[in-house]
Amino acid sequence: MTDAVHDEESGSLRFHPLGQSFFDQDSPALARALIGKVLRRRWKGQWLSARIIETEAYRLDDKGSHASLGYTHKRRALFMDAGTIYMYYSRGGDSFNISAAGPGNAVLIKSAYPWTDAIAGPEALAVMQAENPAAGGAMRPPERLCGGQVQLCRALALRVTEWDARQFDLEELFVDDVGESPPLLIQATRLGITAGRDEHLPYRFVDPAYARFCTRNPLRRGQAAPEHYHWIDADGNAAAAP
Repeated sequence: MTDAVHDEESGSLRFHPLGQSFFDQDSPALARALIGKVLRRRWKGQWLSARIIETEAYRLDDKGSHASLGYTHKRRALFMDAGTIYMYYSRGGDSFNISAAGPGNAVLIKSAYPWTDAIAGPEALAVMQAENPAAGGAMRPPERLCGGQVQLCRALALRVTEWDARQFDLEELFVDDVGESPPLLIQATRLGITAGRDEHLPYRFVDPAYARFCTRNPLRRGQAAPEHYHWIDADGNAAAAP
């Protein structure tokens, strides 16, 4: 397998794929830890790559989770080992989740941002843009390419029929640690949760540097802390605004 993080001394390229032990943690902790990591997808001869900038955590006892509805064959990935891929159809497209520690717990990868480096250059970005064109077939700008769970899956060619209930594959799809871990995160309630289904839970996490590229910018006009969101550190502790 080709490596993907540049080593200045040797000139080699190395990936740093996250193993099963990384995913084996409580879903809110995993949702925070995934911010800054990069999804790598081998497709059409390129490593399509996107930095994770927005996540949502779900737990078995959370009424907003699919797992709370009980075990079914379609939801089996939520009850499998941590690090199992769970995909489903939502908002007219595919959605990508990763199981966490404990049955029924998972993290939804809500938004990402195209990542370029020595292994994912202009050619990879061009493939992503071809996979997720704008209306009428126009080229979608990078900042709008992965903003939302459906857009992300389209850009990375991730489909329910191919990846649901599978493990990561170092030859085709994995999460890469590129050394990007934001010291501060934005914590807020999740989006689109039906009233009465634990919509109050603060299980949405956003990288503030990329907030304007998320599904919905938590720092947009009219939003203020602590009424609408909170600042936290990577461990989930309250933090002062930057």
